[in-house]
Amino acid sequence: MRLRRRWRARSLAVAVVLAVAAPLAACAASAPEPPPDPGAQSLPAGVAVALIQLRSDVAARQAQVEVHNGTGEPIEIGEVSVTDPRFAGDATRVVDKSSVVRAGGTVDIRIQLPEMACGVEDGASEVALAFLEDGTEAVRTGPLPDTLGFLPRLYERECRAQALADAAAVGISSFEPSSSGVPAALVLEIAPTGDGAAQIAAIQSTNLLTFAGMPAGSFPIGVRVAPGDSVATTVELPLVPLRCDPHAVQEDKRGTVFNLEVEVEGEPGLVQVAASEDMRGRILTWVAHWCGFGAG
Repeated sequence: MRLRRRWRARSLAVAVVLAVAAPLAACAASAPEPPPDPGAQSLPAGVAVALIQLRSDVAARQAQVEVHNGTGEPIEIGEVSVTDPRFAGDATRVVDKSSVVRAGGTVDIRIQLPEMACGVEDGASEVALAFLEDGTEAVRTGPLPDTLGFLPRLYERECRAQALADAAAVGISSFEPSSSGVPAALVLEIAPTGDGAAQIAAIQSTNLLTFAGMPAGSFPIGVRVAPGDSVATTVELPLVPLRCDPHAVQEDKRGTVFNLEVEVEGEPGLVQVAASEDMRGRILTWVAHWCGFGAG
């Protein structure tokens, strides 16, 4: 996918000035080199890293830096920073603390992902770890492989969402619970910005929720927005539980995150919309009552 980010232009011009006179060349050649940057040191031998994202990280837009200590001695890691051309800023650790990794052990350090810098064709991640020892700090850097391959998918999805946001603000605006056996009302609001075009074709079921009368697992919406549009559209979705096993509700992580089938800038794809935390709690409570295992 090649989505353009119209509102962010990047200059690729580089000015190079050569102003070294021939008589000074010998002096320049013999000038001492600057000391090496401590931050440029590579990771210690035996320390292996990887970038991973678990299901529990998705809703909060977080990931984890997996650090394996094969040095034979315990290590302590303070600050963590991840850079990538696809990031609009650095990804840094969520909790301000240090982590001790025993010899032969592995620790996952949670990081907060920044917004995506849409328009970048490709990228690779690099991590900077602050190693703590005897009151001193040494920053070491190295490549950070995305072993699960989640980052390209996240980048594509979020950049498509940014392109959709240029044309319309789309979100879940309200939820009205129902009695058992009757669909609840989940309302999707589509508010055009007037600046772009998009089509919101359908909304898909989740692992926990579906729509009454839609055995295929998606509910057709069929709303188009065009430049100059300004009137918001609301779509009432007849929500019913997809499953009624109690552990599905108790262990839910993604049950209230829906995929929208959209077309933006001529390209079809999926964009996620999620219920707010408060609404998520109300929906899960409703599922429990609707299925007959809720209290009260």
